[in-house]
Amino acid sequence: MRRKDREITDPAEMEAVIAEAAVCRIGLADETGPYIVPLCFGYGDRALWIHSAHEGRKIDMLRKDSRCCFGIDICDGIIRGGSPCSWGMRYRSVIGFGRAVFVHTPEEKQYGLNCIMQHYGGGTRAFSERDLRTVTVIRIDIESMTGKKHD
Repeated sequence: MRRKDREITDPAEMEAVIAEAAVCRIGLADETGPYIVPLCFGYGDRALWIHSAHEGRKIDMLRKDSRCCFGIDICDGIIRGGSPCSWGMRYRSVIGFGRAVFVHTPEEKQYGLNCIMQHYGGGTRAFSERDLRTVTVIRIDIESMTGKKHD
């Protein structure tokens, strides 16, 4: 990281960014090129949890190659400057790399969906068998992540 003075090294501080953020973007790639998609997400057991329809570009790409990267950020305000190049932003961010795993058991799907619900303040709930059949749940096992901030 070029700006060591802005690096977040404390895992708890990185998890605080993850807990506060509303959107996670995952980056994927295949022979047609890169693809990035913003998602609702949850966090639990050092993994990101996402849900999806059973088909689509993201699903096709993850089935071919489970490697992905992710970005999570929070904008804490604009820093106005006297000239255009002196403007900046207060932010906190986490980027990382991991592998996507399609989960299949009802128990693991239930856990992942509840991680997502809890992230957005929805508590936990019991999902019906029908609900669990109609959704794809993906766990992204985080292999590495770094954080950065500008106060």
